[in-house]
Amino acid sequence: MDKITLGHGSGGSATADLIDHVFKKYLNNEYFTADDASVLPRPLGRIAMSTDGFIVSPAFFPGGNIGKLSICGTVNDLACMGARPLYLTCGFVIEEGFPIAKLEEAVKAMAKTAAEVGVHIVAGDTKVAGKGQVDGLFITTTGVGEIADDVHTSGANAKAGDVIIVTGDIGRHGTCILLTRDDYGIEAPVTSDCAPLWNAVKATLDVSHDIHTIRDATRGGVGTVLYEIARESQVGIKLDSTKIPVADEVRGVTGMLGLDPLYLACEGRLVYMVPEKDSQAVLKALQASDHTQGAAIIGKVVNDHVGQVTLTTEIGGETLLPPPGNELLPRIC
Repeated sequence: MDKITLGHGSGGSATADLIDHVFKKYLNNEYFTADDASVLPRPLGRIAMSTDGFIVSPAFFPGGNIGKLSICGTVNDLACMGARPLYLTCGFVIEEGFPIAKLEEAVKAMAKTAAEVGVHIVAGDTKVAGKGQVDGLFITTTGVGEIADDVHTSGANAKAGDVIIVTGDIGRHGTCILLTRDDYGIEAPVTSDCAPLWNAVKATLDVSHDIHTIRDATRGGVGTVLYEIARESQVGIKLDSTKIPVADEVRGVTGMLGLDPLYLACEGRLVYMVPEKDSQAVLKALQASDHTQGAAIIGKVVNDHVGQVTLTTEIGGETLLPPPGNELLPRIC
């Protein structure tokens, strides 16, 4: 049988066959058992916990797929809190008729991405929805991580004088999904930046014990994240537009469509707020890590324009970055 049937969600032999030949084949580890819940060692530090649902359309795109995305999203949410990802659970909602080979491709990507950062997938659930009730494959992941005692990152901790670092060129994921949908007939070699970033975050925590804020620039992009932090921390944010890294192909596509890369989704980019004394060490640690070699300083946290983000233009003027509006691209994660 090469497609998902309602029988795969019945709990009978078809379900057992799917678990054995797809999920256990790739996700099996010492904590993944047939019991109703996993029994896990007690973490050493404080605990961070996060959950996220993934319904991206299309589910397979250049640079990743919904399986990889489902691990990156939750791992990066934990990493932003300075938490080493320990355990993940995953829930699958699969449409009747979905190709088992594509499900296997997504699960294989989940296993590879989880292994990259050393997180264990310890439990899961599978439901099969009737034809037309969902669009192919939806995945929800929940993660638990441990935080060292001296790590305190939060969107409410940014302080005037902090240096703002972005970990690579922006807008790739949103642009990639837009092009993959082929709604505009534009062709460009844009791949998603989808990546798990715990190893890069750990490298920065090793060189600075005073990182104030880390936030992943997913839905809404860097612009939305900066507005969130400005309001949560009651500070202003001043960006240098000439320092913001944008790939030429992304700039070209967004220019044609009148989109701002600052508001397009990333799935492998973080925004840091770091005291100036630590900023060069953090920048070098990022530039030496996988997935963040393109890290750059893009601005500073300031006392004026509280709750707002301003841009210094190429000719030296200062302008207000428009506040985030409605979602431009639905179902990008």
